[in-house]
Amino acid sequence: MLKRKAGGQFQLSGEGRGVFSAGVIEKLAILAPGLIGASVARAARARGAARHITLWSRKPSARAALRRQPWCDAVAATPQAAVDGADLVVLAAPVDVIIGLLPQIAPALKPGALVTDVGSTKRGILAAAARAVRGAVFFIGSHPMAGSEKTGWRNATETLFDNRAIFLTPRKNTPAARLRELGRFWKTLGGRVSVVTPEAHDRIVAAVSHLPQAVATALAATLAAQNPGWGRYAGNGLRDTTRVAAGDPAMWLPIFRHNRAGILGQLRRFRRQLDAVESALAAGDEAALLKLLRAGGGFRRSLDRTPRKTAAKKQLPRPPARLA
Repeated sequence: MLKRKAGGQFQLSGEGRGVFSAGVIEKLAILAPGLIGASVARAARARGAARHITLWSRKPSARAALRRQPWCDAVAATPQAAVDGADLVVLAAPVDVIIGLLPQIAPALKPGALVTDVGSTKRGILAAAARAVRGAVFFIGSHPMAGSEKTGWRNATETLFDNRAIFLTPRKNTPAARLRELGRFWKTLGGRVSVVTPEAHDRIVAAVSHLPQAVATALAATLAAQNPGWGRYAGNGLRDTTRVAAGDPAMWLPIFRHNRAGILGQLRRFRRQLDAVESALAAGDEAALLKLLRAGGGFRRSLDRTPRKTAAKKQLPRPPARLA
């Protein structure tokens, strides 16, 4: 049974069984495997989460290179061929591409198949899934908070999801058993699973992911507009602060488009804090500056404390046993 809690979160109860509730997926299909998708494949192979892994990539050169990788069993020529007979399908493309792939693969999905994605926004993807994925096929959104400024399947690792937050965003009519199965899959890959509504997801990531990207980009652009040569004098502080600004613009542009309202709200909040810093500095108000410095420092230090794994265990049962 799926019970909604305050703040857009869910709590699971009850067991139920589905096509891979025993813990091992017979056929896993991953479409457009970049950093995240290829890491799903590598982690699933290393931890025995799937017996057969099929990939599809848009570029023929990428498909040829992926065929030589030990962590996949087959590379399909088309998205439809990749998902044929798959128990779990992971759409690992950028947000706009995921939305376009859903109607393409829908006719080829077998009854009982479970489809998920790894997109950074959820409301648009869930709406597209509601139009395309019907009948005895189920769609549940996923978002592993495990990205990097490095992109592409060659940077994938089997440990990318270890102790990383994984959002699951079910539709209103999602059977709890299917949600539980997907949660077990991500836990097997090492993640800490949280179940939220698509709306709550987009609010949260606007603050903890999309705002940092926007701020890092603006900071890097501000420095570039003054004197790019000053970068030679930069220490680790500037590199740490602007690291995500090196991310792929082609990936971030649709994220900004799809979560525009949430990001704008967070930018307004950030601007108020920046204005407070400026006002305190202009007035020579060291007490106000000290308060802001302490508040920011305290939050940053809190990020270094390892999240409790027990938090995820309260939501989902133990992960399945790995294959020998």
